[in-house]
This record gives sequence, C-alpha cells and structure tokens, in this order.
Amino acid sequence: MKDMNLKRLLLILVFSCYGGMSAFSGETSLKRDSTLETTNIFKTMQRVADWQLNTWKDKGFNHRKADWTNGACYTGIFAFGNLRGNERYLQTLVDIGDDLGWNTGHLRFYADDYCVGQTYAQLYSKFKKKKMIAPFMLQADSIISQTHNEPLNWKNNIQKREWAWCDALFMGPPSLAYLSTATRDDKYLNTAVKLWWKTTEFLYDPSEKLFFRDESFFNKREKNGQKIFWSRGNGWVLAGLVRVLENMPKNHPDRKKLILLYQDMVARVAGLQQQDGSWHASLLDPASFPVKEMSGTGFFCYAMAWGLNHGILDKKQYLPVVEKSWKAMVSAVHEDGMLGYVQPIGASPDAVNGNSTEVYGVGAFLLAGTQFYEYLKKLK
Repeated sequence: MKDMNLKRLLLILVFSCYGGMSAFSGETSLKRDSTLETTNIFKTMQRVADWQLNTWKDKGFNHRKADWTNGACYTGIFAFGNLRGNERYLQTLVDIGDDLGWNTGHLRFYADDYCVGQTYAQLYSKFKKKKMIAPFMLQADSIISQTHNEPLNWKNNIQKREWAWCDALFMGPPSLAYLSTATRDDKYLNTAVKLWWKTTEFLYDPSEKLFFRDESFFNKREKNGQKIFWSRGNGWVLAGLVRVLENMPKNHPDRKKLILLYQDMVARVAGLQQQDGSWHASLLDPASFPVKEMSGTGFFCYAMAWGLNHGILDKKQYLPVVEKSWKAMVSAVHEDGMLGYVQPIGASPDAVNGNSTEVYGVGAFLLAGTQFYEYLKKLK
C-alpha cells in the first residue's frame, strides 16, 4: 500500500513538472514574436513583391516605367532580388530596362527623372552589360558638367535643374553614387556629395534635425503650431543618405560628416516613433493625421536597419525601434500581399487609409525588410 502511494506521488510529481515545463515553454513561445523571425520576414517580403509584380503583369503600370515612383520601387525589388534564390526578381528589372532601352525619364536635369539610374547602375555592377549604364553615363556626364550655381528658392521651376526639394536627395545622389561604384569613377560621387551639402544647407533645420520639404514650407505651421516636417520627405532623405554612404569609400573626406548628419537625424526620428511602431504623415503633429503611414515608416526602418547592419548604430538603442517599425509595416500588409497605408503622391503630410497603396511604398518595404533580414542573419 505504501509502495502504491509512493508510485502515485511520483507520478503526480512527474506530471506536475511536465505540466510546469509545458506552461513555461508556452509562456516563452508567446513572448517570441514570429513576425521577427527571418523565415517569416523573407516570406512577407515575397508576398509583397509578388503582389506588385503580378499587379504590373495583370493591370499594367500606373506610371511611366521610368518614373520616379517606379524607380523607387525598383530599388526595393533589386535589394530583395539580390538575396540568394531570388534571381527572377532581378530578371523582371532587366526586362523593364530592356523595354526602356535603359533610358531614364524625359527631363535630363530633373532628379525625379533619373531616379531609375541607380537601379541601372546596380544591375550593371551585377551583370556587367555596358548597355545597362551607357545612356545614363552620358546623362550623368552632362549633369555633373553644369555649374549648379542657382539658389534653391522654390520658383522658376528650379526643381528641373537643382535638388531644391528634399525628395530629390533620394532620387539624385544615390543614382550618381551607384554610377561611381559601377564605373569606378569618383567624379559622380563627388558631385553627388557637393550637391548634397548644397541642398542640406538650404533645407535642413539644425534645431529640429529634420529637413523641410522645400522653401515654401519654411514659414508654414501645423495645427498644433509646430513646423511642418513631412514623414516621407525625411524618409527620402535618410534613405538617400545611406545609399550614398553605401557607395562611399571609408577614407572619403566627407564620410564622417555625412555619418554625423545621419546619426543626428536618426536619433531625432527614433524619438518621434509612435506607440504602434509607425510614424504618422506629420512628424511633429502626428495627431493631425492619426494613422500609421507606411512610406515614411518604410524608409525610416530601412535607414536604421542599414545603420545596424553596417555597425553605425547602437544595437541596444536602435534594434527595438527597427523591430517595432517592422511589425507596424507587416500589420499593413493585406492577405493578398498588397501594402496598405501608403500616403498617395504629394508634397506634404496628408490622409491615408488601409487601402492606400503606391509602388514607392513597396520599394521602401523591401529595402527595409532586406536590411533587417540580413542583419538578423548576421546575429545567428
């Protein structure tokens, strides 16, 4: 009888321990967010990229193939396509380039119209086919030969000749910088850096550590009295900045100064992140458009993940910011892969909803996801 009771006691202890371990394991698994697992990051990017490619295939392009909107999208598709096993995405870009004859947009000196040049240069660096950069090289030579001595005041179509609005810092400088890498000729990068500082001197607010969209916003204010700093506009800047740095030799005389600008802006932007991990359309008056916005969020996430990936940002301080922003972005992906909550084409903070989508938002999403994915793979 005593033996029987002892056996029962032992069985109770065993099952109690097993149950306790199961409960503990269950708590642990609940704390681990599957959104942040590399396998799921890859699959989510694949869903978003496939939705975009299938939409182009089934419904055609909403904008000219060489337009800045698509040019921004191509940057993300290239980044994702450059991951192992994703060659079909790169082939899509090669097909688009062939269809365009590897030409850019209509206006030679308008940064929007040669945004696509950065993807051409990246494709050339990978496939070494001269036709991929030959037309853009001629255009870039004519760009760097200009005097660039006009003031950046927002009048007389200055944007058609100079980088007079902050969006241009994603469109123009990376295109010239990637061309420098492709050709091993630093004249393109040096022009990009020179003109970067010209735009920065004019549009950067050192007290806020943010960029105005253009001169017309200098004296405008939000409903709460704050200056107007557009989320996507500053996202363009930070994303453009890391893409320039990616092509800049470590001994370049301007590298340290650019990194300081980058770190100052990142610190400011990180402090403006909303509780749900996103950034709203207006950085200093998030209540004016109280909804998550994915193009600004995507470019911020990309820039910070790039900084982690390249050892420029502190892991303890910025990894949580990137993780939260990535989760916010994933929450905006529809079941079919469409990315929602992307602010439509514009020049200032504006309304957005779950069905708002645009190609540049997809580009930002894939740039961010690829950098985050590569960083987490390094940590394993």
